[in-house]
Amino acid sequence: MAPRDTSLPEPSGPVPPAAGRGRAAPPLDPADHERLLSGAHHDPHALLGAHPVPGGIAFRALRPFADAVSVVIDGGRTPLVSEGGGLFSAVLPLAAIPAYTLVVAYGQDEYEVHDPYRFLPALGELDLHLIREGRHEQLWQALGAEPMTHQGVSGTRFTVWAPNARGVRVAGDFSQWDGTAFPMRSLGAAGVWELFLPGIGEGALYKFEITSQYGGRFLKADPMARRTQVPPDTASVVTAAHHEWGDAEWMAHRGDVPVHEAPFSVYEVHLPSWRPGLTYRELAEQLPAYAKEMGFTHVELMPVAEHPFGPSWGYQVTSYYAPTARLGTPDDFRYFVDACHRAGIGVIMDWVPAHFPKDDWALARFDGDPLYEPGNAQRAEHPDWGTYEFDFARTEVRNFLVANAVYWCEEFHIDGLRVDAVASMLYLDYSRDSGQWTPNVHGGREDLDAVAFLQEMNATVYRRAPGVVTIAEESTAWGGVTAPTDAGGLGFGLKWNMGWMHDSLQYMTKEPVHRRYHHHEMTFAMVYAYSENYVLPISHDEVVHGKRSLVSKMPGDWWQRRANHRAYLGYMWAHPGKQLLFMGQEFAQGAEFSEEHGPEWWLLGDGHCAAGDHRGVQDLVRDLNRLYRATPALWQRDTRPEGFRWVVVDAADDNVYAFLRYDAEGAPLLAVSNFSPVVRHGYRLDVPGDVTAWCEVLNTDAARYGGSDVTNPDPVKPEDGRVLLTLPPLATVWLTPYPS
Repeated sequence: MAPRDTSLPEPSGPVPPAAGRGRAAPPLDPADHERLLSGAHHDPHALLGAHPVPGGIAFRALRPFADAVSVVIDGGRTPLVSEGGGLFSAVLPLAAIPAYTLVVAYGQDEYEVHDPYRFLPALGELDLHLIREGRHEQLWQALGAEPMTHQGVSGTRFTVWAPNARGVRVAGDFSQWDGTAFPMRSLGAAGVWELFLPGIGEGALYKFEITSQYGGRFLKADPMARRTQVPPDTASVVTAAHHEWGDAEWMAHRGDVPVHEAPFSVYEVHLPSWRPGLTYRELAEQLPAYAKEMGFTHVELMPVAEHPFGPSWGYQVTSYYAPTARLGTPDDFRYFVDACHRAGIGVIMDWVPAHFPKDDWALARFDGDPLYEPGNAQRAEHPDWGTYEFDFARTEVRNFLVANAVYWCEEFHIDGLRVDAVASMLYLDYSRDSGQWTPNVHGGREDLDAVAFLQEMNATVYRRAPGVVTIAEESTAWGGVTAPTDAGGLGFGLKWNMGWMHDSLQYMTKEPVHRRYHHHEMTFAMVYAYSENYVLPISHDEVVHGKRSLVSKMPGDWWQRRANHRAYLGYMWAHPGKQLLFMGQEFAQGAEFSEEHGPEWWLLGDGHCAAGDHRGVQDLVRDLNRLYRATPALWQRDTRPEGFRWVVVDAADDNVYAFLRYDAEGAPLLAVSNFSPVVRHGYRLDVPGDVTAWCEVLNTDAARYGGSDVTNPDPVKPEDGRVLLTLPPLATVWLTPYPS
């Protein structure tokens, strides 16, 4: 049976009877005829639909596979004459173009439909102007598939940017994936193609059928799709937002305190595997509650934008505007974010503007030519990941990405964007040998277009989304990453401290007897600690690909590894900078991260012989977060040198570090770490003279955490400006002034 036109639901009443027959319409110009049927015409609306001609109004419809097409006016039906190739036409003796519909017949089945080619463009001149200028900050409202009512008829407006295409058509499940019936019109210099399809609504599957300037024809997913099929299927899905938000209070107050002066403790999560098999809505019932119970202020989600290859963990994105369909719909993801906010948990998401994969149905060579990627093949290729880099020099591409950052913040209430692989964007010679890159106009290696893009993105996000923070994963010494854009900086709010992460982990992997030779690796970060606003990240990157989990990096037997793990976390939480810990490390799982299995929750179960050991580490992280949030000295002056003072910095032979943190009022916290496996009794420390006694508020060697319970149970009083402490083995202790 012939494919059926399902672009409109079946009419509620009977199909109008035939009323007569019009005369044949003037034939199309042969060139127009060929271009129209081959999908290479820039203005199909000039040929299809209703148009005045000598002697009346000509009606022409393109309905492949139809047996007959009629035009219906005032309840009367007039058959159109077949011209071949799916074209039907007739001239009716009318003085003006009337309101009309079409009846399309496939065998014995007939359907009454609106003619897409009787509608004016559904995209305004201002939208086109902003797209052309690269300044449309809500681009998702202009491009893509937008369900709407247009000229009194419900349907979907399809728009796509494809400036190099000879023609573009819409294909979908409503046309049996044949785009012949629905060619789009070019809207001029902006490179945008548009078509309003009446009767198409939410849930419809679609792609764009593009004819390149070289004559090739191929289907592409919508770059602006706000919903997709579940991979490995690749169609875009028409959608609209219906979620009613319940986080007004959170949104109103999330920016009350600047992030660098507020507690910021982040739990990094790979959402599909945190609890494998759960949907967004099921995760909403569990993850916010867990993060809150553990004391974290935020969760950071590894990329949730749609990606075809699961083991990429989301870092090779094909649909930048669509939350992955693996876990549910866009509204389901909104529900998840809303639940986090109502639990008092902020949501950060990883965002990947540095590169995109080469899948032939997605962004790569989108309209037959390089479009989102640079035209220079050498520049377009990302040498590390076999992907394409974005063309940051092109205004429309920058607009696509800047608007995407805004989109997640405005449409999904995201509280922060952690921007992936910033270093790979900033340097023209990143992972490239001599001769594989071209210097900038000043002869340097900096990618000035990428710099301008990052500045524009940050400035736009901070202007449009108060309270949002942007975070750079930037691994070099580039200056001014977190400096304001108006001062020449990149404009990020925070930067991952990759140097601290690398150096401190290097130190911790050494046997204690060798740590004296690496003592500076734990202190060097304070040389540059106030050059940027830092996050201290123990992220997924540090527990994969043979790097081992955090506890497995530690030397010694099982007890020593856990003790090292706990001591390190205590040191980390006290150190200047915000905290980030990847899932599974909060309870010391021994295995590396696996996207198939997720965290090893069974380690905490009653049936596991070492469950108490893992629960002890989990209890420590909970207490670290609780004390951290309750102690302004640990976060209020994170970015100011006066908030920190070394007490012991050079005790390499002892493997001991001690420092003071101060809040805005000068109230101190003393943190002491002993990274040797011996107890140090009567360890002498110089302390402020105005503190009459110190009280131990945290000890990572406490028995409840799985330690040996060497503690300082009583207040410690200074003598001659010094205190004598008992330092437990492989442990960190925190002390605060004893209440007088």
